[in-house]
Amino acid sequence: MKPSELLEQLNLLDENERIEAKSASEVGKSLLETVCAFSNEPGLDGGWILLGVQRDDSSLFTSYVVNGVANPDKVSADLASQCATTFNTSVRVDISTEQINGKTVIAVYVPEASPQDKPVSFKATGLPKGAYRRIGSTDQRCTDDDLEIFFQSRHAESFDAGVVLDASIDDFDEAAINDYRKSRADANPDAEELRWTDIELLEAIKAVRRTVQGDFKPTVAGILLFGKSFALRRSFPMTRVDYIRVPGREWVPQPDVRFESVELRGPLFSLLRRTQTSIIDDLPKAFGLDEGSLQRNDTPIIPLRALREAIVNALLHRTYRTNAPVQVIRYSNRLEIRNPGFSLKSPEHLGEPGSIPRNPVIAAVLNETRFAETKGSGIRAIREAMESSGLVPPLFESDRSQDIFVTQFLFHHFLGEDDLRWLSRFKDLHLNNEECRSLVVAREAGFIDNATYRAINKVDALAASSALRKLRDAGLLVQQGRASATYYIPTLKLIGDKSLDSKVEALSSKESELSSRPTELSSELDSLSSKDNSQHSRELEGARNSILDILPGQLAAKVGAVGRRHPPSEVQDLIVELCQYRAWRVDELSLILKRNAETIRQNYLRPLLSQKRIAMIMPNTPSSPLQAYTAAALTHSVSSE
Repeated sequence: MKPSELLEQLNLLDENERIEAKSASEVGKSLLETVCAFSNEPGLDGGWILLGVQRDDSSLFTSYVVNGVANPDKVSADLASQCATTFNTSVRVDISTEQINGKTVIAVYVPEASPQDKPVSFKATGLPKGAYRRIGSTDQRCTDDDLEIFFQSRHAESFDAGVVLDASIDDFDEAAINDYRKSRADANPDAEELRWTDIELLEAIKAVRRTVQGDFKPTVAGILLFGKSFALRRSFPMTRVDYIRVPGREWVPQPDVRFESVELRGPLFSLLRRTQTSIIDDLPKAFGLDEGSLQRNDTPIIPLRALREAIVNALLHRTYRTNAPVQVIRYSNRLEIRNPGFSLKSPEHLGEPGSIPRNPVIAAVLNETRFAETKGSGIRAIREAMESSGLVPPLFESDRSQDIFVTQFLFHHFLGEDDLRWLSRFKDLHLNNEECRSLVVAREAGFIDNATYRAINKVDALAASSALRKLRDAGLLVQQGRASATYYIPTLKLIGDKSLDSKVEALSSKESELSSRPTELSSELDSLSSKDNSQHSRELEGARNSILDILPGQLAAKVGAVGRRHPPSEVQDLIVELCQYRAWRVDELSLILKRNAETIRQNYLRPLLSQKRIAMIMPNTPSSPLQAYTAAALTHSVSSE
């Protein structure tokens, strides 16, 4: 693309996985890190760097302006030279220039390196710290899993093909091997390996490897697929599934409320079935009565196909290097499946054809027994199953910093009668079907981003971005983050309309009851709709006073005395005292302290978090719209539960 076309893309989509903006007029380390990341990222086909532009931070919305490159010839020559000499292999970039608004802008196309040349890394630093990948709009240092992908593409050995040194043939469970034979026969009765001996079969599927001495040693995949219980505990003690049932919608919000947990262990074929059965037995059921039938038909609220694919994905694509369990967490309104190991496939391309298996040996076995596909179709199958059942689409989150992947199912039928009644309140905005669907997701999940909008409406990134901005400009969503990390959370105008208007009246008429239910204040605040300014201000002040009424007298007096010009350190001390009483969301603190939410975050919460005086109640999902903050000592008690 030309520099002018890249600038147009930046202003529409912000920085993303294929476009990076740089204002620098010289070749620095940051620029070379981006070159390295574009060269390494599998399946990206390279990316573009636009030099001579910068983000306009004074603008409320995404905007890039041209500042130009002072000496374009020198910068181009230096870049080409350093790309050829700085890395362990030469990177040949394509450079072009263009005059925009009388200033020179440089466009640099970085091609993807061939598999034999990956990982591209800085010579002076070496591996792994000297290699980078392009994840969303960021350049991130490679992990061991990333390097494994690169070396696998050069026919190196994967982790699950490695030998378990302290294991032997005696560690295999004959019942698990027979289970595989049965599953393989169901998939293909004529498969020739069914006629082989056990040891021949295990060697063929790389469950064992022959040593130099001529004997056989189990591989990682072999123990995980066919290992006896004591062998699994000895070699992989945390390789299990924890099924956890949490009361309410938040992760153990109170230290004195314990959750129910069941540990599931066993070889993979057995573990897959037991996990699915445990979830199905506990899920809410949807009542059905087939035409002409006199007997009711109760089915799990989550389609079996979607659930099965999600469980298989979690156990197939998890990292087995990490001693951590897969967690299946059942909340009152949703089901979350959390597995260690971020997605090796870019989150932008989840659901698209093509798979990057972290455990190729296990993947091959599950594929030939029809437990799993190896074509990258699992995510798409989950989405299609949820859509055909009229449910809110699943949400997926891949977090590299915490090395975790999360699949979330909401127990909510999509655009039912209640949703349509709720959406009718926004009829003056003339919303189309796609926008209506996105608002329901934002309301139920607490957020929505470009990828989720595309998934539920089957549109491209530009259409999704345009629609989300429209909803933002209409006051229904608030934009958070930037570039590929941009997401939108509901406003009071949106969430407030979800509840009955009578809640506002109930808030003032039942103040005496508030002290017995402080955790319900968030939902009461959410019921405040966006009416005329004076009425809205009165309602906010009423809500603030109701909160003050439930606080201990001395603490309420301190809050009431806080002025706009109070020293930040005193406000921070007050927030710590509040958090010792109970956990608070940002919007609640913003209301009672009469300060902008962003001011609360930047001037008070961030310093207190760094000082470890407060902590998040949901540290695994720091950007969750439901995030709340409590005193650090209290959080320790919550975590220990």
